[in-house]
Order: sequence, then C-alpha cells, then structure tokens
Amino acid sequence: MKLSNKGRYAVRAMFDLAWNGEGTAAQIKDIAERQAIPLRFLEQIFQDLRRAGLVISKRGPRGGYQLGRVPHEISLGDIFRALEGALAVYSGEDESAEGDPATIAVTDATFRELSERIEACFNGVTLEELCERAQRQGLKKNAPAGYIYVI
Repeated sequence: MKLSNKGRYAVRAMFDLAWNGEGTAAQIKDIAERQAIPLRFLEQIFQDLRRAGLVISKRGPRGGYQLGRVPHEISLGDIFRALEGALAVYSGEDESAEGDPATIAVTDATFRELSERIEACFNGVTLEELCERAQRQGLKKNAPAGYIYVI
C-alpha cells in the first residue's frame, strides 16, 4: 500500500488547521505556503475535504477554512477516505481468481483482516494526537497574521 501525495498533503494541511487555526478561519494560501504545497493542488484537496464535512469555508475578509469538527473527532482515516476512498489492501472484488479454492479462501481472509487492521490504525490517530505530538516536540505555532493600521 502506498499513500499518495494528495493524501499526505491533506493530512499536513488538516494538521496545520488544527495546530495553527485554534478555531479561526485560515487562508488556503497561508497553509499552502507554510506546508510547501502547490496552491492549485491544495484547493482541489480542500474541495474534497469540504464535501466530506471535514472542513468548512467562510467567505469574506476574515474568511478561509477551518475544521468542520473538533480535532479529536477527525482521524487520519477520515482524511484519507475523503480523498482516496477505502483504505484497503484487499477489496474482495476479485471473483475471477483462479486456483485452488481453499488457498484463495485462506489468502483472501488474510488480506481482508490486514485491510481491517490498516484501517483501524489510521482511524486510531486523530488530529488532536498530532497536535499533542507537535507540542511534545516543541513545534512553534505560526501566529495568525494581524491587521496593520497605517495613518
């Protein structure tokens, strides 16, 4: 199983929202810049995340994106499923498999079990846990850009 750039970028962007957002909307261009993700690609990713309800968008001068749920309710599994569908090494759709039926039954059951374990691993890690890890490692938060008033 190989994770795509799209999925890995989505996790980085969602972590950025959880870590730096603190409940406020963040501009997608700022996330793209901080995470070195191409802006156009990140815009596509955020459309998928929005459709899945993982982020919400706000229009206007203080608009942008923010998490659609609290960080402890968003797992890495949620993020990957929003972008790539099921997390599985086995889909159970290979009905045309030829060979010894007993061998196929044993190996198919094993692949199904491995897929369930992989999904459980991704479901077991939340954005809140990533934030706790960042805090333990001393990662500094990026302060939101303030308004500059000039007279």
